[in-house]
Amino acid sequence: MIPKGKLIAIGGNVDKGTDPEGAISFNSLNFFEFGILQRILSECRGKNSKIEVVTTASMIPAEVGEGYLEAFGRLGCTNVNLMHVRNRQDTQNPDYLKRIEQCDGVMFTGGNQLRLSTIWGGTSLFSILRERYLKDNFMIAGTSAGAMAMSNTMIYEGDSADALLKGKVKITTGLALINNVIIDTHFDKRGRFGRLAQAVASNPGCIGLGLGEDTGVLINSGNFMETIGSGMVLVFDGHHIQHNTIADLPEGFPISIEHMVVHVMAKGYGYDVANRKFLAQTEVF
Repeated sequence: MIPKGKLIAIGGNVDKGTDPEGAISFNSLNFFEFGILQRILSECRGKNSKIEVVTTASMIPAEVGEGYLEAFGRLGCTNVNLMHVRNRQDTQNPDYLKRIEQCDGVMFTGGNQLRLSTIWGGTSLFSILRERYLKDNFMIAGTSAGAMAMSNTMIYEGDSADALLKGKVKITTGLALINNVIIDTHFDKRGRFGRLAQAVASNPGCIGLGLGEDTGVLINSGNFMETIGSGMVLVFDGHHIQHNTIADLPEGFPISIEHMVVHVMAKGYGYDVANRKFLAQTEVF
């Protein structure tokens, strides 16, 4: 089924808190000046949009949530609520169920993507969210962990320094809002080229998306991507991989990969996942 809704996956430089690798960021919500938050609103109902900010991934939900209220408020959108879903019991809250049914879009904050998949996966709350994405003009945005959890194949751990050693990149199942894609974030600042390369080498049927900070992709029809924000998006295509040692090596040995294709996309450029096609600015939507 082709989704009627849209996804916006953002590369980070947004939230305060600690990610699964222990990296601490004290960056402010500064990406609105480049239009990413504004784009989220414009894909909904503008300043009148009703947005739910989901803080599940963060370990400091109140602080992170307040930052989003302030940022959206600066853009004139004040109909924004915080959804502090902390455990699976919270997903049964009737108020949360009703709010997902009635809002125009959801924003998943950063933090730990494994919290999103283990708390939201298989719940009635997620079923409503997914149904709305499939059948309505509904926006689901996520930054950092909130972006990584969107895909069916999800990286949840992997130190950049050892990323090309077999077994050092940990992968599990995400929320599967988009198929055949692996999303990695903070891509340039944290040197995650090797991490995503190993993930795609292990899953060559997937496209790897490396999202730079203050950068994202708008995804239409579950397939067509447009780069937004100030930085770059790297696309890893393993479809043409020939020599690949990852299956035969012992754990901890460095891998070798032949003919992995990498595209670099700045603002306005795009990608067709189904046809594995780079889209110039004149071809995007």
